[in-house]
Amino acid sequence: MALEAFRPSQALSLGVELELQLVNTHDYDLAPYAGNMLRLMEQIDLPGNVVPEMTSSMIEISTDVCRDAGQVLGQLSDIRDALVRCADRLNIAVAGGGTHPFQQWHEQRIYDRPRFQELSALYGYLSKQFTIFGQHVHIGCPDADSALLMLHRMSRYIPHFIALSASSPYVQGQDTQFDSARLNSVFAFPLSGRAPFALQWSAFETFYDKMTRTGVVKSMKDFYWDIRPKPEYGTIEIRVFDTPLSVERAAALAGYVQALAAWFLAEQPFTPDEDDYLVYSTNRFHACRFGLEGNYVDPGTGEQMPLRDHILLTMHHLQRHARQHGASDALHLLRADVTRGHNDARWLRERQHREQLLAEVSRQATLKFRGA
Repeated sequence: MALEAFRPSQALSLGVELELQLVNTHDYDLAPYAGNMLRLMEQIDLPGNVVPEMTSSMIEISTDVCRDAGQVLGQLSDIRDALVRCADRLNIAVAGGGTHPFQQWHEQRIYDRPRFQELSALYGYLSKQFTIFGQHVHIGCPDADSALLMLHRMSRYIPHFIALSASSPYVQGQDTQFDSARLNSVFAFPLSGRAPFALQWSAFETFYDKMTRTGVVKSMKDFYWDIRPKPEYGTIEIRVFDTPLSVERAAALAGYVQALAAWFLAEQPFTPDEDDYLVYSTNRFHACRFGLEGNYVDPGTGEQMPLRDHILLTMHHLQRHARQHGASDALHLLRADVTRGHNDARWLRERQHREQLLAEVSRQATLKFRGA
């Protein structure tokens, strides 16, 4: 299949997708209620979409195209409130978080859609292990070459996105010692990782044509890259975020992406090159493993510093652009947490330390999601 033409979009426009957990209200394990939730939600007039995901205990919500983080928050809040009402009717609950703390992957059911069934046939047990939950942020780009430049600039900040959103310390009832264990599951797929380095759309089209000729790739959906172009939307899609525990944090993360993109466009702070990726995997690992306590190697200078310090330094550069694009509140929320070394992974661990029961942690996460 030929690569779809890139459709220009409004520069710096935003779109957000959130994959969410459906849990029962007995022991707060995952519950296969996606079909029931979708039937109730389709009766409600809302912005964006609500769709199924790989297994029946997951759903994905998305916004319309938004101008700023405030509009993202408004739409996510409306969808969240409707989800909570529908979940209450079904006597279940909805939660954020990148992994469910104690679900057993072999108990999950593949949702009955042709693409999900095809993926299950191809990937076997990995498909059920893909019962993990991420946030995707789309940022609008005016043309195809601008999108690739934006993609490779954003790649330097992948560790920021991971550490700020990390909410998956627990897997199968165990503390993994990772702040974001979710991304370990993503890496199991053969077409994961990073996009090839190309700054011209013609070069990217050549790469795509070669991949489709092998028969391994049929569409852009087959790439599970950390960031990928979405030509049909005119965006790049950042995919490394764990789903936060609240829609407020999800909107703040979108605002951070928009402020970064605005800085790139206004000041052209650096030109990416292939050597940026020499430290990509190491930086990514540190963010997954240690969160805000990880180390960061600057790809341009080779300087090493605490990741937390690099995030705060970057936020200093972004202040003016955040004000211009309505992201000041987003940066304020995130900066406060970075300063005290706090993210959702830490919140989950603190609750488990206090409660000593992951089911209770999951219950409290559902309350946090509903804004209680």
